[in-house]
Amino acid sequence: MNAPDPNPSTSWSEGRRLRAWQLHQRGWTQAHIAEALGVTQAAVSQWLHRARLGGVPALRNHPAPGPVPLLSPAQLTQLVELLKQGAEAHGFRGDVWTRRRVAQLIHDCFAVRYHPTHVGRLLKQLGWSPQKPIVRATQRDEEAIAAWYGERWPALKKKR
Repeated sequence: MNAPDPNPSTSWSEGRRLRAWQLHQRGWTQAHIAEALGVTQAAVSQWLHRARLGGVPALRNHPAPGPVPLLSPAQLTQLVELLKQGAEAHGFRGDVWTRRRVAQLIHDCFAVRYHPTHVGRLLKQLGWSPQKPIVRATQRDEEAIAAWYGERWPALKKKR
């Protein structure tokens, strides 16, 4: 019986690659491995080549390459605390956090510029959501609107 793997696989695809390597070590052919795992022989060939060059670690999942985040985890925690204070506490008119306002706050406090679209993703990651202020015409007459809904709208509905 085999000893348990000290580093168990973290995903299904990684487990499949590791299993292919185990089967290869037991003398299985690439064709039989591919058939057993439901993949192409080309995939098995690539996995075995990677394992021969880099060992088992080469078969493990690797984080996707990308830029290093501009804000550290500590700064993200600090950002949440700043957001909790409210928008008016940071000089904005109205207590609504829009993506542009949060981007401005990040620039003012951390000297980091983020596009408002990315700020939306960042807020979602932090468990927040950007707010969209309601934009209404300055000439809006609430009394006239209420009267229309109360008197005219029911009459229009009856005609249908």
